[in-house]
Amino acid sequence: MTEPPTRRRAPGMSTEQRRAMIVAAALPLVAEYGAAVTTAQIARAAGIGEATIFRAFKDKEEVLAACTAEAMNPHHVQRELASISLDQPLADRLTEAAEAMRAHLTRMGAVAGALHASGHRRDRTPGRSPGDRTPGDRPADSRETAMRATRDALTELVEPDRATLRLPPERVASIFLGMLFTQLHFGAEGAEADPAEFVDVLLHGTLRKPGSGT
Repeated sequence: MTEPPTRRRAPGMSTEQRRAMIVAAALPLVAEYGAAVTTAQIARAAGIGEATIFRAFKDKEEVLAACTAEAMNPHHVQRELASISLDQPLADRLTEAAEAMRAHLTRMGAVAGALHASGHRRDRTPGRSPGDRTPGDRPADSRETAMRATRDALTELVEPDRATLRLPPERVASIFLGMLFTQLHFGAEGAEADPAEFVDVLLHGTLRKPGSGT
């Protein structure tokens, strides 16, 4: 008589995989509810028991810090920038870059804004001293390194057209970032230029060419 095959249990998640899964489920909730989100809501969204959260994180504060760190993680957008084809015209390359950067900055703003609006202050967390760090804290040199890497990725997108530009590619990349940050931070609601219009202004300005209707 043939014995039935032995069933093997699927390998369990590592702690890091479990943390990543919980953060992915929590991020939209944090963006919506800020610090008012409950671990029960997060558990339901992740399809796990609430106790599983506390096997991966010390407390809800650590979950919020991990969500903040993930929202601000520049590696995702840097990978998107690196995947843009250099065979496209410059305007198309920069339009894709603007779309990727805008999505990244919007997510950052949604998470940070929701936490702030809900009264969340990491430095005022009970039991936490000002010198303590959580996974959501990023030192200034880390932010500068991330910004430099993003600027370098944008410079690579512009580099193939160096000969046709009035400014060096690295300068164009810096202006691109400055304009994008300014527009998203100070732009009036409903008045934001779409990515293609934004890039057109960057490359061609707003003045009509003399003697033309455009």
